[in-house]
Amino acid sequence: GALSAQARELDGMPKSRYSYCIRSVATYECLSYASDGKMRHKKKSVVAHGTGFGFRHQGGDTLLLTNQHLADWPPVTDAEHGVEGVPVGCRRSGESTRIVENEADDYGRDDIPLTRVVSDVALDISILRAHSLLPILPWKIGRSGALRERNAIQVQGFPLGAFKATNVGKVISLHDQDVENEWDHDDFVVDALLSAGNSGSPVLAVSCETGEFELVGVYHAGYSHGSALNVVVGIDQVRDMMTTLKRSPHAASDPPQKLAAGDRKRLTDVSRSLIEPFFQFGLLPAAVRSRADGALVFEVFSRGFPREPRPLLVIEDPVGTEGAFGEFSRVWFGNEKGLKSYGKSELDGDTGRQVSLCLDALRLDAITAFSLHTPLPEPPGTREQFKRTSRLQRLVSRSIQSRNGLAQTIEDMAEHLSPEPTESAVPFADVFAAPAGEAAVTSSDGEAPDPPAPVD
Repeated sequence: GALSAQARELDGMPKSRYSYCIRSVATYECLSYASDGKMRHKKKSVVAHGTGFGFRHQGGDTLLLTNQHLADWPPVTDAEHGVEGVPVGCRRSGESTRIVENEADDYGRDDIPLTRVVSDVALDISILRAHSLLPILPWKIGRSGALRERNAIQVQGFPLGAFKATNVGKVISLHDQDVENEWDHDDFVVDALLSAGNSGSPVLAVSCETGEFELVGVYHAGYSHGSALNVVVGIDQVRDMMTTLKRSPHAASDPPQKLAAGDRKRLTDVSRSLIEPFFQFGLLPAAVRSRADGALVFEVFSRGFPREPRPLLVIEDPVGTEGAFGEFSRVWFGNEKGLKSYGKSELDGDTGRQVSLCLDALRLDAITAFSLHTPLPEPPGTREQFKRTSRLQRLVSRSIQSRNGLAQTIEDMAEHLSPEPTESAVPFADVFAAPAGEAAVTSSDGEAPDPPAPVD
């Protein structure tokens, strides 16, 4: 009833079709063994339909908003990243995303290809680009924080991918923290009758000031046992991403996107204050220790730790310019015989890049894990402290899961670069001996720290 006559007329015009049916297709390669022991190689294609909507013209292109779970397929299927109809352990070999008429559209010549601009897994939001000018949302971006219970909402999408439909409902709850799977954002709950295929639909509310629709959210999921209970990503969390076309850090849950001098000092201080500065790196345990010259020493141990206490990988991380993180200088690969030392210049280009990637990930994961040991700004025992701690714990868990690939890389490098049976091994104590000519760096209390005792 608050919708103005002009807005009602514009909403009913054919050119107001700014929501589109999106078809996402992926191909997976699956390996298996037959009863005769021969390897089988099969390809499986999977298709999903959903909704996206144009929100901005950029040059001759159109930018569209949709859900990340519609636009992205996992590179490899596993227990946490499953794809219906595809076995665990299959590798994605191709994918495509297009605008189609509906799920039954088999005529491909007028399909509009889409490319990914940016995705945010935690928000379940992706921005896509079409290299053509399409109708876009004619309404302003509103504020989801201004919604109130019982406010009317309208959803324009493609239920089941079958046809374009407009659903109406109302807001029944203003806040629902969504931490399902890898999601970590705030939703509001609506009672509109929505279906699979509505994912990515714009959710609109009427401004009582202007009498026009405003974008207040993006529909992304429904409760599995609630036929009319659906959750919407509040647009307040998406606005920056729509403006910058970049994934924005989430204040309460994201690790630092860039490492700075302050991060290194904080990591150094925390590693010295902990009795055992261990953290998990994928399937492997890791540790970081501060050396007398100010260098950090990262260690990654085997899956047999602590029965097998010798590390697979040790990276020397010296102090960079102005106390910031720099580049690694030496690295050791180990096995049951001991350690073998390499200078950075002794590694081939691919191994050097892999070590650099591992070092960056180890720095981030150590800072994230140790943040659970640092005092929080909220008073102890408060709801705010509990929520912040819960977010950090979820972030640590996700970081661990995301490092399995690098952990496997470390195991592979150690297998090829650790000491051979005929070679002499480097004593573990040498790792904590500063290179000749390096002066000791004092700690924050003004005294030079003692080198830690080797774990073995």
